[in-house]
Amino acid sequence: MHILIMEGMIIMKKKHFNRFAACTFAAAMAISAMPTACAIDTTEITSNGTVIYSFDFEDDDVSAFTNRGGNDTTVISTTDESAVSGSKSLLASGRSSSWNGPAFQLDDKLEPFTEYYISAKVKGKYYTGATFSFQYTNADGETTYHNLASLNGNDWQTLEPTKVSFTDEMTGVFVYFEGGTDDLLVDDFVVEKAPAVEIEQDIPSLSDVFADAFKVGNAITPNDLSSKATMELIEKHFSGSLTAGNEMKPDAVLNQSACQAYFEETGDDTVPQISFSAAKPFLNYCQKNNIPVRIHTLVWHSQTPDWFFKEGYTNDGEWVSKEKMLARMENYIKAYFEELIKLYPDIDFYACDVVNEAWTDGGTPRNAGEQGQSGSSNSAWVQVFGDNSFIEPAFEFARKYAPEGCKLYYNDFNEYMDGKIKAVCEMATDLKEKGLIDGIGMQSHLDVRSGSDAFPAVNIYNRALDKYSELGLDIQITELDATTTTNPTDESFAAQAEYYKGIVDSIYAHKDNISALVIWGVTDDGSWRADRCPLLFDADYKAKPAFYSIIEGREIPEKPTTGKPDENTTTTAEPIGKTLIGDANEDGSVDIADATAIIQHMGNPDEYALSEQGKLNADIVNQGDGVTGADAVALQLIEAKKIKQSDLPITMEQYNELLSE
Repeated sequence: MHILIMEGMIIMKKKHFNRFAACTFAAAMAISAMPTACAIDTTEITSNGTVIYSFDFEDDDVSAFTNRGGNDTTVISTTDESAVSGSKSLLASGRSSSWNGPAFQLDDKLEPFTEYYISAKVKGKYYTGATFSFQYTNADGETTYHNLASLNGNDWQTLEPTKVSFTDEMTGVFVYFEGGTDDLLVDDFVVEKAPAVEIEQDIPSLSDVFADAFKVGNAITPNDLSSKATMELIEKHFSGSLTAGNEMKPDAVLNQSACQAYFEETGDDTVPQISFSAAKPFLNYCQKNNIPVRIHTLVWHSQTPDWFFKEGYTNDGEWVSKEKMLARMENYIKAYFEELIKLYPDIDFYACDVVNEAWTDGGTPRNAGEQGQSGSSNSAWVQVFGDNSFIEPAFEFARKYAPEGCKLYYNDFNEYMDGKIKAVCEMATDLKEKGLIDGIGMQSHLDVRSGSDAFPAVNIYNRALDKYSELGLDIQITELDATTTTNPTDESFAAQAEYYKGIVDSIYAHKDNISALVIWGVTDDGSWRADRCPLLFDADYKAKPAFYSIIEGREIPEKPTTGKPDENTTTTAEPIGKTLIGDANEDGSVDIADATAIIQHMGNPDEYALSEQGKLNADIVNQGDGVTGADAVALQLIEAKKIKQSDLPITMEQYNELLSE
């Protein structure tokens, strides 16, 4: 085992200038008379980090790794069969189940409330189909699992630096590789303490920007609670509403062993036993910080275990009758709400997704059958009821037992498809006439693609908003994200910004019918669609162009330092890039693209002219002497985490000191 404890410059990502920029950068160096010994390598942007553990297994020491205990048959050893660096790697053999695999414990080696990056190389014996996962045991002794990354392909696959953290309430915290039953090889396993990050405090709060229209919220997991920067972003931008990412879904709440024990004791298998153990860290945070909560979700075909629909709550039992399932449904919903009210009487549970994703895109019920893994098109609800007739009683029971003031929603994805719109509107109209529903939840998992082929197009999404608004029910945007391309470029993010702007403009235009806008995830790397960067903040907690596009020109209520807010006092957000020091290209952010803009302007001002505002923004070193090569270098120092944007402008003396470090 190799344990490295060193402060160093760890390469986290690479950015490349084009050939023209590289040439003009050299010219900029000459113009600014910067000593060549201080030149920054423009092909690599690094961040300060600390390598805590690094394993290449050349010494045959695998003592830091174990199998996952219990019935895990994995045997951990080393092999010279294949390796990435050196001649050896870790071998995980004898795996008899897909969840078996090599595990690395975190809480006995690392500190809580601290972010770490874990990277590795992984190879399957025949084909790599592995998942990198995270597990912990909560304060109530229940174990929770999360998938962090998927690795698929032939030969060695790369686990890119993946962020992990944990709270002091978590024990038995492990990361591990699982999937299939073939041998797995692991090499170059590195644990790095992530550099300290400060969020951008000088940008508008999303909650403030849209305060006159609707709540702005987000979805988080208990893991997020251990990330200082993540929770600072939540506090600044998303305190209007929080949704538990997974911890309040049926599979997290229903307790199979407790259900079976109650049945054995009483002979009654219509009273499901529940627990909010997994959700408690999330709910405790919301209660402490007075944050309203969206309940997601009660009745759903996915992430509801099949045993819930079987006789005796057994995995291989017979399907129960419709009558028994109705009794189970009522008792489950009753217990769900009663337990929440008892444990958290002070939380504003202002909304609940009573039924989730019951209709296909074509407007028909889902297929009957076992649901199996999450993502299946089969529905055990349809298996028992024969159709979607379970929806109405779900709303009846929710109306009967929900906390006072909690509005009830039907929630779905692809909510802009014609067949689904028709089915949802017909269902909602019927439920509305019976006083059982308050609103429609539009998940809004969207896809920018290259921009011109975005799905859905903004006008299609806007048409769906029109249709649901006509129902006279409330609308909530419950899970908004918009994927771009894999390996996105600046052009990809520009297209994403334009698309986000169109979508949010449509939402805002319907604000009289919309009470909440919830983003599904905080930073790109934590998204369930991380490979296509779908969110408003990047992995470094920086606002992306999409962030600036949706706030451009909107009014922001001023926050008085004392007394109650004056609802009539507002200020207007400046258009993208205006007066943002360092923002040479006026795209609303300060990054390496601004250094490129300066370099190009200096090399060919006729073709790459900066605007007058851009020149003012670019003059960041020895302010007043105009745009120089030093300004471009200083912007790269920001990317290299040598200085922060909030430190600008800087004097020439400060600039020279930074270069000498």
